[in-house]
Formats: sequence, structure tokens, C-alpha cells
Amino acid sequence: MDLPEYVVVFCTAPAGEAEELARALVDARLAACVNVTGVQSCFRWKGTVSSEPEQLLVIKTQHRLLDPLIARIRGLHSYELPEIIALPIIGGYAPFLDWVREETA
Repeated sequence: MDLPEYVVVFCTAPAGEAEELARALVDARLAACVNVTGVQSCFRWKGTVSSEPEQLLVIKTQHRLLDPLIARIRGLHSYELPEIIALPIIGGYAPFLDWVREETA
């Protein structure tokens, strides 16, 4: 199976670090664009169900950059176990995808 050329990566972070994380990823050309929006997350952590306000980062990048992107997030993130999941982009507006490629070159 062929790997997708582009992926969208989801990552949650505390409000105080989400913008800094987004800027660092774009500045390092690991991401072309990062959207940051507020979410309320419900999860089980160490046996306790919690509900916390967080920021969701929606990161557009190339699949080939996924490993260094994950490493960069882990290096900057304050969580012991940050959410970092990638989904393939199977299509889209070609000029936008070209721009993603150019910005992450």
C-alpha cells in the first residue's frame, strides 16, 4: 500500500503552550499550517475520568515529516503522553496541497 503524500495531525495541548507549539512547528517547516481551536476533552488518565479544557492543533504536513514532527512535539510538549495522531489526506484542492509541499520543503 502506498503511503499518502500528505497527512493531517491532531494534537491537544494546554492553552498556554498550544500557540507556541504551533509557531515552532511552522517555523521549523515541519508544518505548513496549524489551526488552533478550543476543545473540552474527556479522558481516563491513571484510573480517573477527567474533563479538561484544551487546545486542539490541526497540523497539515507531508507524511515524510511525520517522525521529526512527532519528535519536535514530544520535545516541546508538557504532557507525559501527548495525543499525536495522523490521518491521511486522500485528496483536496491541488493548489493548497502544492502550497503545503512548498512550505514544508
